[in-house]
Amino acid sequence: MAERTWPAEGLIAAARDGDVDALTAVVSDSHPNVRRFARSICATPEDAEDAAQEALIILYRKIGMLRASGALASWMFRIVRNECLRRVRTTRTHAPLPDTAVRSAEDEALQRLEAGRVAAAIAALPEDQRRALILRDVQGYSGRMAADALGLTTAALKSRLHRARKAVQESLGTATEPALGGSHDDAV
Repeated sequence: MAERTWPAEGLIAAARDGDVDALTAVVSDSHPNVRRFARSICATPEDAEDAAQEALIILYRKIGMLRASGALASWMFRIVRNECLRRVRTTRTHAPLPDTAVRSAEDEALQRLEAGRVAAAIAALPEDQRRALILRDVQGYSGRMAADALGLTTAALKSRLHRARKAVQESLGTATEPALGGSHDDAV
């Protein structure tokens, strides 16, 4: 396989200075490397294509911000990596899980009753604990994201989560089994 190289530093410098033909050449010459890197780290081929395109668009729009011509490869890889991570986060928080099992009417009724009990237990929590629990365990925010959204330190969030989870467990009568997000507060 032929080794693909990045555009020459002179071409990159000309593109940074506003030469449209040089910029077109830099984007075109960078495409195979960017695409290959995106395919190696993105979750799906579609995400890889989208991440590569986004990186090339950013290259086209912001090449004037590139400080050193030799930094093009690391800059592009960082953009691709960030775009792939963003797509994973977006997919994870918005994609519904497929439900392949068919439940009986009795199972559906029991699940609704249990969901009602859990909802009532959560609703009975003090507001600060309820918000922490919902962000972290129901909506799936990371510990840092939930703490930031609530204006708390990570330690304060862990404390509120612990109290909230314990109260929900006691309310449901399952104090010996982990409820909702479990008892691993260090995984916040």
